Amino acid sequence: MIRLRPHHGMCLAYFEGKGYSDGFTGNMQHMLELLEKGADVEMAVFGDEICKACPNLKHGVCLSADLVEHYDRKVLEYCGLKERENLNFRDFVDKVQKNIIETGKRVEICGGCQWNEICSRKESRWK
Repeated sequence: MIRLRPHHGMCLAYFEGKGYSDGFTGNMQHMLELLEKGADVEMAVFGDEICKACPNLKHGVCLSADLVEHYDRKVLEYCGLKERENLNFRDFVDKVQKNIIETGKRVEICGGCQWNEICSRKESRWK
């Protein structure tokens, strides 16, 4: 079981090797490969396996905690999921694709994110 912030279902859909630091992007790529092999995930509205390598995580707390928690809660709401719910990663990203990406709600949730330009110009890998 891998803890995963719900909003990372959107981030991973568009990930292309760019991020906060080399350590972060390397970890993100590793986690994407691991998750795509069929892992089960636990919806976590706090630091997860991807966050571990983020330079914005200081003493276990994200410097943008309120903002990313908002992203997480919206993903849970739109996908009909609950915090700490367990499900297969593929089932999770299918929900993200259907309920958020295909409906255009990604921009509503995280359109102000500093990485939005990447997401806006690419197609989701979950298609």
